[in-house]
Amino acid sequence: MKEYTDSEIIDCLRKRQSYVVGYLSSRYMPMIRLMVTKMGGNADDASDIFQDGLIIMLEKLDDKDFVLTCRLKTYLYVICENLWKDLLDKRTAAENYFIRREDPVEEKDFTEQNDQALHERLFRSVFETLEPASKKILELYWQELSPQEIADKLGFTYGYVRKKKCEAQAELTEKVQRHPDYKRIMNVAQQRNGVTA
Repeated sequence: MKEYTDSEIIDCLRKRQSYVVGYLSSRYMPMIRLMVTKMGGNADDASDIFQDGLIIMLEKLDDKDFVLTCRLKTYLYVICENLWKDLLDKRTAAENYFIRREDPVEEKDFTEQNDQALHERLFRSVFETLEPASKKILELYWQELSPQEIADKLGFTYGYVRKKKCEAQAELTEKVQRHPDYKRIMNVAQQRNGVTA
């Protein structure tokens, strides 16, 4: 395979010469896959993050004032790593409000049961404010369907499903965190922890 310098790659990307994307994928996708899988993701996640990272890099390169201050490989890696960490943060925040089955062995006191019920009501009320496509895509993701399976099932493109899923998760997390009940729950939890500490 022909090797390209960073300046050649940048020039090709600015001219939208698609073959260079294949080159970048074959050269740099393995390191992105390794980073994502080490941080709890899978191959589909890595592919999504790599594509989103390329899009962000393209947008930066289109700025005539942009100056690359490190190797292109490093720049792309940092973009993808930041995207993945941001997505993990959003997933974690949203998952805190997913409905979980209670462990029958674990005894819960009245306060914990109330918290569980309040979390569930809060999550459901916020979830219902999302637009129908967002709700359906998230529901199918939570059933562990792949982006391609969701796209096939709903008649959307693969790219639309990926983008919509990220937007929906971000919207859900933001709405939960802005909700007055969420703030009350967090205040009570902090007070309880302060008392027991």
